[in-house]
Amino acid sequence: MMKKISQIVFAIMMVLMLASCKNTKQKLQEYVVEYNKTAPSFRADHVTLTTARGYINDNKIELRFETDLEQNEANKLASGISFVKLIKKLIAKDQIPRQLIEEGVQFDVYFLADDNTVLGKEILNGESLKYFLK
Repeated sequence: MMKKISQIVFAIMMVLMLASCKNTKQKLQEYVVEYNKTAPSFRADHVTLTTARGYINDNKIELRFETDLEQNEANKLASGISFVKLIKKLIAKDQIPRQLIEEGVQFDVYFLADDNTVLGKEILNGESLKYFLK
């Protein structure tokens, strides 16, 4: 009798565990929704707005950081340094989840000037993640 109850409980636990497992595409979608919900409270130097877009079929997430900086060579150089620091900080805080990158999701991260032109771009994938973890 006890063995039968144990088997039933084990079977129910397995069904619940399998039902709660999420695939990468579901995690990607949830990340984008959650990121955009919390984006209004995001704070960083010169960043006025941040948004995320998910591309499920391409297994890719695009993060955009709009700034109050003018598009010029001096700002491009200065932002290059601060942009890399910001990305490292986001990875350390798990705001850019390493788990998704390790599962094959690519992050295209853009740092935009006040006129929405690109000041800097970084691609985060399994290869480039090593650089940002240094």
